[in-house]
Amino acid sequence: MQLDHLNIEHDIIKMYRKDIWSRFVKGLKTFKMIDDNDKIAVAISGGKDSFLMAKLFQELTKHPMVDFEVVFVMMDPGYSKENLHKIQKTSERLGIPLNIEPYHVFKVINNIAKDDPCYLCARMRRGFLYSVAEKYGCNKLALGHHYDDVIETTLLNLFYTGSFKTMLPKIKSRNFEGITLIRPMYFIKEKSIIKIMEKNNVDAIDCGCAVAAKEVESKRAEIKTLIETLKTINPEIDKSIFRAAANVHLDHIISWKKSGIRYHFDE
Repeated sequence: MQLDHLNIEHDIIKMYRKDIWSRFVKGLKTFKMIDDNDKIAVAISGGKDSFLMAKLFQELTKHPMVDFEVVFVMMDPGYSKENLHKIQKTSERLGIPLNIEPYHVFKVINNIAKDDPCYLCARMRRGFLYSVAEKYGCNKLALGHHYDDVIETTLLNLFYTGSFKTMLPKIKSRNFEGITLIRPMYFIKEKSIIKIMEKNNVDAIDCGCAVAAKEVESKRAEIKTLIETLKTINPEIDKSIFRAAANVHLDHIISWKKSGIRYHFDE
């Protein structure tokens, strides 16, 4: 089936307006992610989430809330020729002008962190993407994390690090002055992303990491399964987890950190 980029653009505005487009705009407005004269580096990983984010930004340029500019960038961490070709082909079919920047993360990870690659890989990718955004003169870096990523991250921190932390919608970089990371798909659910991408036959890759591919199940996958199990008991449990990070009662917290300083309830 040949992909026509006009079909997915139509679906974003019409068929999936409520579940995708409206939630995208809600995220931008709620967290004031875009300002006049912004130049945004939209990071493409080759997965379904980032491809949809790219199309959402292209659509936004037709209905601008503010005057902004976008550039679509992709870090090649050492993808196989097959995966790299797939990403390039899908970008062409979607009408996304892609700027590819090589950075051989997979090779490094395989040498120094093959037993637990994902954390270090994510940090290395993030740092490189900031430098790419800086290279293209951008003041914003957009990543394709969605609603389910936020929930899973909250529980991962709770269960595996013993802390209550979530994935923020907007963060100012400490190491790259003047660049802010934004997550415009903060309110969009993964199931909606899967539906529109499958309907439009978008050929996306998964992680693409040969090291991580050897792992049967990651902690994030375990959390995803747990959430689905809990939803059979309480169908609204995902909403409760998502809202919890915006409904913290400090009067009922033993201690907390702010800007590296720890505060205690009894002080």
